[in-house]
Amino acid sequence: MTLLKVSNLTQRYGNHVAVNHIDLSVEAGQLVAFLGPNGAGKSTTINMLTGITRPQSGTIDLAGLKPGTRAYRHQIGVVFQNSVLDADLTVRQNLMWRAGMYKQIDNAFVTRLMQAFDIETIAGQKYGSLSGGQRRRVDITRALLHKPRLLFLDEPSTGLDIQTRNKIWAVLNQLRVEFQMTIILTTHYLEEANIADYVYVIDHGEIIAADTVSDLKAKYAKDVLRVTTTDMAKLTALVDPQWPTTVKGHQVEIMVPDVDATIRFLTAARPLITGMELKRGDMNDIFVALTGKEIR
Repeated sequence: MTLLKVSNLTQRYGNHVAVNHIDLSVEAGQLVAFLGPNGAGKSTTINMLTGITRPQSGTIDLAGLKPGTRAYRHQIGVVFQNSVLDADLTVRQNLMWRAGMYKQIDNAFVTRLMQAFDIETIAGQKYGSLSGGQRRRVDITRALLHKPRLLFLDEPSTGLDIQTRNKIWAVLNQLRVEFQMTIILTTHYLEEANIADYVYVIDHGEIIAADTVSDLKAKYAKDVLRVTTTDMAKLTALVDPQWPTTVKGHQVEIMVPDVDATIRFLTAARPLITGMELKRGDMNDIFVALTGKEIR
């Protein structure tokens, strides 16, 4: 079932087109990743989807609800890049104040969230005194208090250690399964996008690719097999002519199409191989292939 439908969404700042007529379709329960370089239009898109800014044109429909309405706001949760909580209030005071903005808060669920994100022991501390990882876990708890149907995560893992990231995603994935909660994620940690159900790649305000992770990998991220040999001529003779190949001294790099083809080649070339390494195509390869190698 389609939960969020976006058509022809556009935003300009003067002569600069930040978001250029994009269309999105998000199914209920999906984890959808927005990827793109700095300044690509990701955060501008999130701001429009969350109702912070009004698009200059286009429509946003969340199960029949429109941004800017109370009903829409009560169906979404947002974790911003920068915290919106009060540094001088305790963790518990911040959460209770936010909970008061919604009707029929499930207090047992709030307690469960605090336990799941390991923030019960810091509930009496001022928010401003917390570490970055602790603040982020509180931020996410705050966004989930009212059991939103759609959770926006705008670069939620920036600066966090791997243990904190693993904890956050373990809890979010459990809630997503249990409540059919939908998540829209923007991130620069491309490995996080590997678990997404669908990926939109945005650049210069436009969607330049939209597909599942597996299909994007098949199109843009080839596996690279590096083989060392003492007889390059015999080894390269066994390589399929359609596979791009680069010889560097006693090592050859081969772009292989899939695992089965790789195994067949390695089996045939085994007597000639003195060393090998297989680098699987990943989200980093997809990102660079679509948006380029230049720093922006």
